[in-house]
Amino acid sequence: MKIMTGNSNRPLAEAISAYLNLPMTKASVRRFSDMEVFVEIHENVRGEDLFVIQSTSYPANDNLMELLVSLDALKRGSARRITAVIPYYGYARQDRKSSPRSPISAKLVANVITSAGADRVLTLDLHAGQIQGFFDIPTDNLYSAPVFTKDIRENFDGDDLTIVSPDVGGVIRARAIARRLDADLAIIDKRRERAGVSEVMNIIGDVDGRRCILVDDIVDSAGTLCNAAEALMNAGAKSVHAYVTHGVLSGGAVARVGSSPLKELVMTDSIQATEAVRVAQNMRQITIAPLLGEAIARISNERSVSTLFD
Repeated sequence: MKIMTGNSNRPLAEAISAYLNLPMTKASVRRFSDMEVFVEIHENVRGEDLFVIQSTSYPANDNLMELLVSLDALKRGSARRITAVIPYYGYARQDRKSSPRSPISAKLVANVITSAGADRVLTLDLHAGQIQGFFDIPTDNLYSAPVFTKDIRENFDGDDLTIVSPDVGGVIRARAIARRLDADLAIIDKRRERAGVSEVMNIIGDVDGRRCILVDDIVDSAGTLCNAAEALMNAGAKSVHAYVTHGVLSGGAVARVGSSPLKELVMTDSIQATEAVRVAQNMRQITIAPLLGEAIARISNERSVSTLFD
């Protein structure tokens, strides 16, 4: 087994490498003067089981291209099997035709990754579970619930916890964590007027006097989370924290979270933290390196991955 990485999230790849006690494959992933991506593998990979770790986060197109060129380089180097490890799968929010003549980009990206030479895909908390079906190769979708549950248990005690889904679509995710913690569940019903703008309508469940934990898969503009936190505090919540898998945090999201009622926003390191996130007072990252590392080891040894979540 060998692992290599692009430039999207090198710290995470190094943490996975350390967990597996396996050195990173020597490779160059660089740009020509016109910003063309060039990948060169500096060691023999013939007959090896390769895992390419690359999130397709900002800049999404550059990082996606790095992944594709890396897959092609390994395929032409006669690797036995190539697994694309994509902690954050970009374009996942374009998983259906939302309007006439609009693309299903999540399917397009799946096709391109397969064509580039991937034999299987390993990812984390897909925005929509059906994206697994967009791939014609085996796809393992890991869940951050065990990581979040462990951190919540270490930082919260008592029986006044309520897990909150910021929208109806995230109820399954929130319920899974609430069940693990034996906590109550609440749901926020919202109306989205246009992309990137959300309006909280009402709260389903009792949050008065409770410590609320919002659970979501992606925080981008942070409008939904901040509106939800404000609504919960207005409804009598004692405090509001948030646990989110992928911290996209585009535009003024960091400042928006900083000035919101959110006591803390906890994210995984599926996307490398920017300097603004690192210095923010109410944000922190928890690592998913052991989770991904264990999944990689199990795939390489042909063992069950699903038992990680039993």
